[in-house]
Amino acid sequence: MYFTQEHEQAIIDYCNSTCNKIRTRLYVKWIRPAFDQMVDKIVYTYKFTSLPNVDELRDECKVWLTTILEKYDPNKGSKAFSYFSVITKNWFIHQVKKTVKRNQREVDYEKALKEIDPEKIVCYNTYVEDQETIDFWKNLWFEIESWGTNDMKENEKKVYDAIRILLDSVEDIEIFNKKAIYLYLREITGMNTKQVVSQLNKFRKRYKLFKTDWDDGKI
Repeated sequence: MYFTQEHEQAIIDYCNSTCNKIRTRLYVKWIRPAFDQMVDKIVYTYKFTSLPNVDELRDECKVWLTTILEKYDPNKGSKAFSYFSVITKNWFIHQVKKTVKRNQREVDYEKALKEIDPEKIVCYNTYVEDQETIDFWKNLWFEIESWGTNDMKENEKKVYDAIRILLDSVEDIEIFNKKAIYLYLREITGMNTKQVVSQLNKFRKRYKLFKTDWDDGKI
C-alpha cells in the first residue's frame, strides 16, 4: 500500500497548485516516495532487471516522471497510480526496444562494408508519406474529439476518456500489440476486458467510418 489515496490526492494537489513551496512539500513528503517504490516494483515485476545499467535507468525514469508530473489530469477519468504505472512500464519497454535495436546494429564493420553494393544505394525522400501520416493523425484526433458528448453512459465515457489519454500520451507510451492496448484500457478505466470490449466496439464502428472517408479522399 505504498500508493494510497493520500498519495493520489497529493498528486492532484500538486497539479492544481502554482506555488513552488507547496509543490515541493507535496513532492518530497508524498510523491517522490511513491514514485520510488512504484518504479522499483515495476522493474522487478516485469523483469526489466536484465537491462544493462538498470540502476541508472531506474533513476532516470524517476527523474523523468517528475518532469511529466503536471501533465496528469484527473478530469480525464484515470487514477494517478494507473496513469503513471502505465507510463512507467512503457518507458522501460521502450528502453528494452532501444537496447534490442542497438544490439542488432552492432555488427562487424568490415563485414557490413563487404555486404554493401554502392551501386544499389538509393536515397529515398519520405516527405510525402510523413506528411500524410501527420495529416491522418491530426484529422483522427479532431474526429475523436467530436465523439465526446454529455449523454454518454458511465462505462462508455470511461473508455472514451481512456482512448484520449492514450492518444494524448503518444510520446510517452508505446503500444506494441492488441493485448497491450486492452491492458492499458483496463488499468485506466478500472473495468474488466468484457466491459472494455463492449464499449470499444462502439468507437471501433465510428473509426471505420472515418477510415473509409479518409481512404476515399472525403477528408
